[in-house]
Amino acid sequence: MPKRDEELMAVLAMLAPGTILREGVERVIRAGRGALLVIGWTSEVDRVVSGGFVIDTNSTAQRISELAKMDGALILDDEGERVLRANVHLVPDPSIPTSETGTRHRSAERVARQTGQPVISVSESMSMVTLYLGERKRILEEVSSLLFRANQALATLERYRARLDEVSATLSAREVEDSVSLRDVVVALQRAEMVRRIAVEVEDYVAELGTEGRLIELQLDELVSAVDEERSLVVQDYVADRRRKLSSTLGDLDELTTDDLLDLERIAAALGYEEDTLDRSVTPRGFRLLSKIPRLPDSVIAKLVQRFKDLQRVMEASIEDLDEVEGVGETRARGIQDGLRRLAESSILERYV
Repeated sequence: MPKRDEELMAVLAMLAPGTILREGVERVIRAGRGALLVIGWTSEVDRVVSGGFVIDTNSTAQRISELAKMDGALILDDEGERVLRANVHLVPDPSIPTSETGTRHRSAERVARQTGQPVISVSESMSMVTLYLGERKRILEEVSSLLFRANQALATLERYRARLDEVSATLSAREVEDSVSLRDVVVALQRAEMVRRIAVEVEDYVAELGTEGRLIELQLDELVSAVDEERSLVVQDYVADRRRKLSSTLGDLDELTTDDLLDLERIAAALGYEEDTLDRSVTPRGFRLLSKIPRLPDSVIAKLVQRFKDLQRVMEASIEDLDEVEGVGETRARGIQDGLRRLAESSILERYV
């Protein structure tokens, strides 16, 4: 799974619509001016700062806008909640390479590369806001553009979630019928991984949208609910070596690239299976279906799997057999039998009706 740039997303969240920093930047743009803002005071920042004056006051949109009228840069604290210095002259190492042409942007990029701190440059001529963070550069988009792209990603996520629900239902039906192939398993994992990765992209849009992304965030939460749990349960049911830690297998799945996910055999290999085995029959241990029974604790599920080894034996077990498992009891044993029977009926109906 591609690594999320948490540092960049944290800074973008500070600049999201509805924040003091974003409103201050918007005021600068509306006034037809430019600005330079450095986030965070460190020894590295101290080395590139010359002149200016200490102000150390709470940040407000109006203060940021007014202080930006002076030619120098503003230095804010790590959270952007206080203006520490104003009207400072930035003197970065001129030997640091930069791809920019304007004086303000060249200084911003060099300061970001030299200090590792976020630097925001507001272009006076183009009314553009550019964020520099180390070697990274990000131009802040208009809210309307971000919303459009976020909704596109959300629509894609909805389609993939619907497909995941379909393959999960098929897997449940085949588990009940004891006719699961490894291909069924890896397709379910493939869809779960795709849903998770698209969800990360939508999460980034939500962070960047700030208050404008609340409705998208609500829809996202609904679409990704229980996906991580489903993924973990599938792995617990079908990992080749049951002695292997769950976290290790999930980590291997995370390491797969998007191209790797298109190769079902790579997913099977992450589960510990050899190549050319996708059509082999596999038997679920029962974690996944047993977890669908209401009020059945995970500790009891683990003991049932340890006692009966696989789902079919749990389904065939009598009330007396189930009652022998620690933590079950006669009442819970009947509930397990009834729950599995209902799951079997509903799974088969969903598949064939």
